[in-house]
Amino acid sequence: MNLLSPLTLGDVDLPNRVIMAPLTRLRSGHDGVPNALNMEHYRQRASLGLLVTEGTYPSKTGQGYPGQPGLVTDEQIAGWAKVAEAVHDDGGKIFAQVMHAGRVSHPDVIGGLQPVAPSAIAIDGQVRTPAGKQPYPVPHALSEAELPDIIEEFVQASRNAIAAGMDGVEVHGANGYLLHEFLSAASNQRTDGYGGSAGNRARFVIEVVKAVAAAVGAGRVGLRISPEHNIQDVFEHDHDDVKATYGALLDALAPLGLAYLSILHKEPAGDLVQGLRTGFAGPVLVNTGFGVITSREEALSLLDDGHAEGVVVGRPAIANPDLIRRWAEDLPLNTPDPSTFYTDGAAGYIDYPSLQN
Repeated sequence: MNLLSPLTLGDVDLPNRVIMAPLTRLRSGHDGVPNALNMEHYRQRASLGLLVTEGTYPSKTGQGYPGQPGLVTDEQIAGWAKVAEAVHDDGGKIFAQVMHAGRVSHPDVIGGLQPVAPSAIAIDGQVRTPAGKQPYPVPHALSEAELPDIIEEFVQASRNAIAAGMDGVEVHGANGYLLHEFLSAASNQRTDGYGGSAGNRARFVIEVVKAVAAAVGAGRVGLRISPEHNIQDVFEHDHDDVKATYGALLDALAPLGLAYLSILHKEPAGDLVQGLRTGFAGPVLVNTGFGVITSREEALSLLDDGHAEGVVVGRPAIANPDLIRRWAEDLPLNTPDPSTFYTDGAAGYIDYPSLQN
């Protein structure tokens, strides 16, 4: 069964090919410090081939949600060190996902600061804040002079993750957050060298990933993308433009020898994903997307049919700490409870039962 065969991602050897998706869970308190709940949650799931943490912010401005963990302060780094140690003690591997929320935030979340984005275009909708849901504000359009500071935030957060004992980092270029905002012509309406053409819109993401790879080693860096996901007003409806934009991205990144490319797309076996996989020429992980629960049968099919090197799963990993055993032996699964996905306690986080022998 390919699902259970070992997989090497860059410098990291995995025992199987089931990867836990980065899952927003918001259990790290006001200060964004990983705690005993976080440590137990990840430890329980250490038998999965690789754990990818929920998106962790690289700066206060990069925070998107209350309760989200960071990779900035000494206390946050120390908290992640305990998480990494617990996972390693149980034989697991863990990457920290470094995520800058961009315009998916609010001053009430980031200490009165203004969210930033490629262009001064607000999302049409509401954001979760400590005072309840509020309309998204118009973000500050980053100047060219400010971009190196954002790159350095990604770099320092990645260094902090490695210092905390993480096996690597995943750069979050998906789901409508800052890097994805640069890739889309809907959210990026710049007229300088970082906007306009497909190659220009890919440029900032390329610079971030190259800088992170140079800082911590390409073999410990993955990139997550979600072309055509059309979430949080980052629209990508022009298929040809999508192919050109992500093609330019991967043309620049393929020579680096990154650990992996993780692609979230509703058609992982389709022409777009498989074309990007060919262009990347390295290990590719696939994920079918939000609200679509990846079944054991689909995971087996994707690997057995040669459409990916690994499968990224979300909800099954939330509800089944021992998912590998259940899938290996084709045993019944726990059902995830969406009402506890974004709450702040143990319920729905560390209390899903494992099978008893």
